[in-house]
Amino acid sequence: MNDRTTPHGFSVVICVYTEKRWEDILAAVDSVRKQSLPALETLLVVDHNERLLTRLTEKYAEQRHTEEVRVLANAGPRGLSAGRNTGIAAARGEFVAFLDDDAVAERDWLHHFSAAYDEPRVMAVGGRTLPSWASGRRPAWFPEEFDWVVGCTYLGLPPGRVPVRNVLGGNASFRRTAFDAAGGFATGIGRDGDRRPLGGEETELCIRLSKAMPEAILLIDDRAVIHHKVPAVRERFGYFRTRVYAEGLSKALVARSVGAQKGLESERRYTTRVLPAGVLRGMRDALRGRSGGAGRAGAIVTGVTVAAGGYALGTLRARRNGTTFSWGPIERHDAASTGTVGGAEGGAEDTAGTGTGEAVRAEAVSVAPEGGLR
Repeated sequence: MNDRTTPHGFSVVICVYTEKRWEDILAAVDSVRKQSLPALETLLVVDHNERLLTRLTEKYAEQRHTEEVRVLANAGPRGLSAGRNTGIAAARGEFVAFLDDDAVAERDWLHHFSAAYDEPRVMAVGGRTLPSWASGRRPAWFPEEFDWVVGCTYLGLPPGRVPVRNVLGGNASFRRTAFDAAGGFATGIGRDGDRRPLGGEETELCIRLSKAMPEAILLIDDRAVIHHKVPAVRERFGYFRTRVYAEGLSKALVARSVGAQKGLESERRYTTRVLPAGVLRGMRDALRGRSGGAGRAGAIVTGVTVAAGGYALGTLRARRNGTTFSWGPIERHDAASTGTVGGAEGGAEDTAGTGTGEAVRAEAVSVAPEGGLR
């Protein structure tokens, strides 16, 4: 039997938005096509960039008949969440996996995802994301506890295949029925092209999923590995500060939607246990004369402080302005029911959703590890 027709068929969604990542996009698609467990299809969702849409459509024109690679236009508002929702709506697989457009998956990535779904209660499986530094090595001052800043797995997550509150969106998969139960990704919370690097949409969705399906199991399997490119600009301390501040703003929105108790549950342990241990380790290295120890300790303290400031400001703005964001059911589309233009699907409904997040006041302050960066 062809692996693309098995019950564990995967639709892989890669959201793209800029021609500057052309070679990265091709490498991401190639890594999916080389999987030991072949994907049912790869969906390239282009975020409101007609030139990139046309270019990718022409690039993968030979796949138009087999539909191994499909190119779609984001059918919702600009941003990563609506792009993912567009991919979900068009997906034909029983499972939907997400891969960043500047990442490559190891050969057994989908195989490890698939094995975890043998348990029917498993609704989501994430993997381990390793940084590929543009400079060739980790900056001496950059603490592993903050690898989420560059969209990677951070020090402090448990090893193996373990239950978690939420998966990290740049390396994750969901059972298709999870979106039927919880709706899609919320718009107004995540990344939007090159604007401020907000995040948190995966956390919000996973918490909403657990509320909709209390029996659901969400896992991370650290054998499902991808390698995420970290450009030189993200190796700088200025980007580090900007990203952790934006994470504080994002976490305020998540806490407003799902409540501070759930929205900050994992972050409390991270802030009270993982980060203090990192500071002590950095200071110990500094006393022993090891390079970067003091810098790492200082970066952790700075990260906590700046993220807390972003969270406080985000909470204040939400209270003053009544900030809301929306989600809704994912309307499924197939190739037969949607029009095509030059090989790219068109005419899809706006899948951003019409529901609004429950307004819940957030009282706690915490730094928030997230992934899914563009």
